[in-house]
Amino acid sequence: MKRILLCLLFLLPSPPLFADTDEQWTANNGQLILRGVPQIPSALVERLNRYQNVRSAVFLEWAEDGDSLYIRTRFNELGQLHHVAAPGAYRQQLTWFSEPIGQVERRGRKAELSITMDEGGGEQDQIFLFDPDDGSIRRLTDGVSRNRLVRWSRDGKKMAFQSTKRNGRSNDLWWMEPRRPGSEELLLEAPDGSWFGPTDFSHDGRLLLVQQFISVDDSRIYVLDLESRSLYFGAGNPEFPSANKAIRFDRKTKGFYFITNQRNRAAELAYRPLDSTLPTEFLTEDTPWDVTEFALSADGKRGAFITNEEGISRLYLFNPTVKSFDRVSRIPVGVINGLAFSPDNRRLAFNLSTAQTPSDVYVLDLGRRARSSRSLTRWTFSEVGGLDTDSFVEPRLVRYPTFDTVGERPRTVPAFVYEPPGKGPHPVIIHVHGGPESQYRPAFSKKTQMWLSELGAAVIAPNIRGSTGYNSQYLALDNGMLREGAVKDIGALLDWIETQPELDENRVAIYGSSYGGYIVLASAVHYSDRLRAGVDVVGISNFVTFLENTEDYRRAFRRLEYGDERDPEMRAFLESISPLTNADRIDIPLLVVQGRNDPRVPAAQSERIVMALKLRGRPVWYIEALNEGHGYARKENRDIYEQATILFLRRFLLD
Repeated sequence: MKRILLCLLFLLPSPPLFADTDEQWTANNGQLILRGVPQIPSALVERLNRYQNVRSAVFLEWAEDGDSLYIRTRFNELGQLHHVAAPGAYRQQLTWFSEPIGQVERRGRKAELSITMDEGGGEQDQIFLFDPDDGSIRRLTDGVSRNRLVRWSRDGKKMAFQSTKRNGRSNDLWWMEPRRPGSEELLLEAPDGSWFGPTDFSHDGRLLLVQQFISVDDSRIYVLDLESRSLYFGAGNPEFPSANKAIRFDRKTKGFYFITNQRNRAAELAYRPLDSTLPTEFLTEDTPWDVTEFALSADGKRGAFITNEEGISRLYLFNPTVKSFDRVSRIPVGVINGLAFSPDNRRLAFNLSTAQTPSDVYVLDLGRRARSSRSLTRWTFSEVGGLDTDSFVEPRLVRYPTFDTVGERPRTVPAFVYEPPGKGPHPVIIHVHGGPESQYRPAFSKKTQMWLSELGAAVIAPNIRGSTGYNSQYLALDNGMLREGAVKDIGALLDWIETQPELDENRVAIYGSSYGGYIVLASAVHYSDRLRAGVDVVGISNFVTFLENTEDYRRAFRRLEYGDERDPEMRAFLESISPLTNADRIDIPLLVVQGRNDPRVPAAQSERIVMALKLRGRPVWYIEALNEGHGYARKENRDIYEQATILFLRRFLLD
């Protein structure tokens, strides 16, 4: 009978899925709907207020003067564009949109900026041209298609971008002259199952470096001659797939820099001459770690790159002339991204986040010559709500054994462990990252510090199989029919927790968003006898209906990762492992969080698992935001969901 009821769920319309008698209340002018969730006590709201008012700053662009920069930060509800004139200076807000801003690119050497922005979290990004001098803004795209990955020619006359304008589905390569309305022109049609994106214009504007993405372990690089429209192969091999990330042309346009793992080792910085008779040069083979990001100065005489060393970022300066590099010392331990040289080539800006400080913008002064002294200056000082960040817990890295072997030894899974002060055994929250092609890294997390302080719980963040940052073999260990190996990694973590005297194996909860939300639900299916509670944020509950209903422009990519539901054998497998199919085995309380406009994991994925659990009389709280997509971008919504999470974990994990 239970199986029949579950099958009927597929026939139900999406809203409403709750009876009128269910406890329900709304917040934020009716945009946030909470079902089965108790009212949040005012004392808890006040107690969490300091954590929820922590800010961060993200570097976006250097201003055209080269002496100031643009950042994204939040002073009200949404992240907006701000100008910072000097280190520690006033953050002058320039935009006041009703949606958060996305990518920002300066228009060549001009003052104008392109800004991407969607509506309601639906990810149908539009491109706008913004003049910071007078505050004027003009939309450049059609208002209907999805437009992103903007790159400007160096003279600012042409703008290349990715768009679904052709058919609403394909992620093609386009360009336009913003001063000529109607000048949009299709450059490359993306085959189904891939996308094209612009990376860099040559200095003379004749060539365009093009990225093609097929999957996380198969991406290729091309060079497009914009005069003849000839397309030349740059890097990547269909017969022996590898990940290749295009960066930019060298200063004389004799070749281009890129990041690659084509030698079946850590991702390396490489240089490919345009002369096909010359070999590729691998520039960082002396380091065993993945290179994650590379930047080149405008004059091509300086470079910088970042490595990912077990989740920790290291910064290196690179000399393009002799192709040598050396590590920058005295950088705080944390996660670095957003490298960009100033227009005068003398300074390097980047974002830095540590376990004890939120993301802020730093600038490394390089001087006039390559061997000049290097001074690091912090440009932004984001507020931390009056909290004592020195008391914030820093994690330790562990590796626990899992169910399978590498050679004759047990495979190990890396995990970051945060332990609260005081004597254990402590309750535990397992925090699973999304992706699945992602990696938990020890950047600042107000949520983690809030859990440590308010719940007295240890937080463990495992990088289960399928995570990036290790090697291509580890990345592929959860693909297709191997999916539940990632769930078994959680079972192995539960085994490891039992061996740790400072951790309480009888009080364990699990939290995850997106793919991490699926892991929460799947863990509840397999380990309800070992878990107390789960928090699922925009998670997948049924792989078949997810693949059939995720947005067209991303469906082919997800089939490569999860399997093609159109194949009968794969469809049967995906149905068999889906949490919705096995909802009768879920025997723990769940908090489910969803955005109504989610284009990636449609809201029905959450609604149907909630209904299935309600039919079985299981405790389930459900929060849905009508003005959000894949995750909550608005502070007012995020605050309440975080407060509800604390309330939920207090009740079901601690009691």
